[in-house]
Amino acid sequence: MSETRANEQVDVAIVGGGAAGLLAAIWTARTNPKLRIVILDGAKRLGAKILIAGGGRCNVTNEKITPQDYWGSSSNAIRKVLGRFTQPQTVEFFSQLGVKLKREPTGKLFPVTDKARTVLDALLSEVQRLSIEIRLEHRVENIKAISNAPENSLFEITGPWGHLVSKQTVLASGGKSVPKTGSDGHGLELARRLGHELTPEIFPALVPLHLDSQDPLTDLSGISLPTKLELTEVSGKRIASIQGDLLLTHKGLSGPAVLDMSRHWLAASDQREVRLSANWLPEFSAEHLQEELLSLGKRTARGYLREHLPDRLVEHLLAVAKVPADQTGVDLTKLQRKALLNAICIYPLKITGTSGFKVAEVTAGGVPLSQIDLKTMQSRIVPGLYFCGEICDVDGRIGGFNFQWAWASGYVVGTSL
Repeated sequence: MSETRANEQVDVAIVGGGAAGLLAAIWTARTNPKLRIVILDGAKRLGAKILIAGGGRCNVTNEKITPQDYWGSSSNAIRKVLGRFTQPQTVEFFSQLGVKLKREPTGKLFPVTDKARTVLDALLSEVQRLSIEIRLEHRVENIKAISNAPENSLFEITGPWGHLVSKQTVLASGGKSVPKTGSDGHGLELARRLGHELTPEIFPALVPLHLDSQDPLTDLSGISLPTKLELTEVSGKRIASIQGDLLLTHKGLSGPAVLDMSRHWLAASDQREVRLSANWLPEFSAEHLQEELLSLGKRTARGYLREHLPDRLVEHLLAVAKVPADQTGVDLTKLQRKALLNAICIYPLKITGTSGFKVAEVTAGGVPLSQIDLKTMQSRIVPGLYFCGEICDVDGRIGGFNFQWAWASGYVVGTSL
């Protein structure tokens, strides 16, 4: 950790040394080696989010990246940035740093070592090779534009450690997710003070959903299964539909499908009354299930369902539909069949809230891309100020998409400075 001297001036100050900040620093130095670049970060060590990502394995990117994998700003705006540093370029970039990636059946790409540390160490080694300064425990409290001239921007950056002056400043400070890693929302406040309007709503995304503590599903904690989730308005109009694995927990729901659905539930439920339901057997149509139940004969519905679903969930669904465990198919009434079909195909999930920013993997909302020149990621409001990563109003689904946004937006910043 180097000390900051009074009246010190640098060419580029990067606030935040996470994924986006490190990429911005590396590509700035590669593009213009003469610039003096400093990364300022409040943590004792860089890369906390990289290290915890993907269960400690770091899901670097995905085999297929499209703007439709993201929300927040417009797809067209997101496409412009993603197109500048594509998935193949990401794979090649990390390969050059000595990090080989492997594809998993879900399309996620991980380092072959299965260790996030491999990714972080490679990035930090490149930062060191390029003589980029890292200043740890340098939390930035305020940024003041002391010159707004387009060709002669100047910023004063201050914190408990002192202050320095930078010709150009990059805000790569993250959003509000997992605040213990440093992304506690202060960067968003810095952007606002500098004249940027944030999105009206800023909320956690990729976050577990909670059920009431008395909800019987909480007694089924530990069950994981493929599910289709449907979010609708009270009128029945579909808002979002997501298929994937769901995990029942003692607090409610988690797993990829739930994490992906969380941002839609939060965004919609804030505005109006919505309904979330689960289809526990998404591989079968309701018509197919109806026929199966009608043709059970002397077999029990319980026996049939146990061929396809976990036992504890089967017992619960039978209880919901008021179907005795030993009742045969031939004895099922029309009402019982309908109740069982509803329990299987449109099971109502009564969400009470989320686990919040504390465990959310990403932030929804932030600085709108409409306030940023997407060719450079420079602010349209403050010359010399740049944005990359999670501070922008862009959030992707689970599977390496948020890292790809960090790499791409960081690259655009770095090659523009």
